[in-house]
Amino acid sequence: MELKEALHELRKEEKRKFDQSVDVIVNLKGIDLKRDNLSTIITIPHIVKEKKVCAFLTKKATGITTVTQPDFQKYKDKKTLKNLVKSYDFFIAAAPLMPAVATTFGKILGPAGKMPSPQLGIITHEDEATIKGIVGKISQSVKIRVKEPSVKVSIGKESMTDEKIMENIRAVYHGLVAILPTKKENVRSVMVKLTMSKPLKVDIK
Repeated sequence: MELKEALHELRKEEKRKFDQSVDVIVNLKGIDLKRDNLSTIITIPHIVKEKKVCAFLTKKATGITTVTQPDFQKYKDKKTLKNLVKSYDFFIAAAPLMPAVATTFGKILGPAGKMPSPQLGIITHEDEATIKGIVGKISQSVKIRVKEPSVKVSIGKESMTDEKIMENIRAVYHGLVAILPTKKENVRSVMVKLTMSKPLKVDIK
């Protein structure tokens, strides 16, 4: 089924009392998940929702939750640390603090897939414009870690136009295919669904 047609079909479903998410599911084949460490950050053209970002910085910054090095001490408490990691979608850090961030927060941030990364998260200049720019990019980014042979990503809301949803789906699909060992040959099928609907199989060009 063509993507446009699938979205048209999904919109015929019973209307819910909330703005449903639009999810794309990419089912994979021929991948050794133990051997192939597949993860990427994909930029999508249209923001789905603002992400909650926390920054590890050498000084307090305006407009963003900041954890400075003197604050690190209180996160030695596992419960406090877990609450912090759970409360934010994304973490960024000043480059000089990265060794201390890895030591203090790595054991929880790492497994959660939220460790600041060179791709989008380690900053060399702690000025307001740089931080604001990174936070903006993060809201237009989708982080993917392939942990099972089926990758599900929320790429839109029912209230968005079909065109915006389709552009986001294609960006995620092509971004994921780019990191697969044998590219499209590793894709078994692609499906699209709303929060409360059954998935529909689609062809993506």
